[in-house]
Amino acid sequence: MNRQWLFKGEQLLQTVWIGGLLVVGYLAVPILFQTLDDRRLAGAVAGSMFSAMSIVGFICGGALLLSALVASGSRWLKTRRVQVLLIMLCLVAIGFFVLQPMMQTLKAIGYQPGSEAAVQFGRLHGISSLLYLATSLLGVYLVMMQARTSEQA
Repeated sequence: MNRQWLFKGEQLLQTVWIGGLLVVGYLAVPILFQTLDDRRLAGAVAGSMFSAMSIVGFICGGALLLSALVASGSRWLKTRRVQVLLIMLCLVAIGFFVLQPMMQTLKAIGYQPGSEAAVQFGRLHGISSLLYLATSLLGVYLVMMQARTSEQA
């Protein structure tokens, strides 16, 4: 019974994190840019949503990683679930602590379209988008692994 309660908790954490990634990144943000005429406002709101999802990722991903570490014991490095969670958390950390501050700095100084700062912002945005996509795909993989595990149990 205790393991079943833990499993349900893990499912909830995964749902919040992975579902949030998918809804924010692939539904809410595109709608923002389609709906709002002010691209800067849409970008500011999207940035806030991505930051919030990073915090959700740290909380949910950290709890999931802790649970996976406890469950895997001394063979934690060989456990695929732990590996995937570690990669996902590293990607979130790079986005949140490295790329987002660099992008914020460029926005704060203000840049003109076509300027070197605009080109640099575009590169950072592209890298950030790729990391977000990789995190999302790994999240879907994590959910599929969990579903396969629950079917076998």
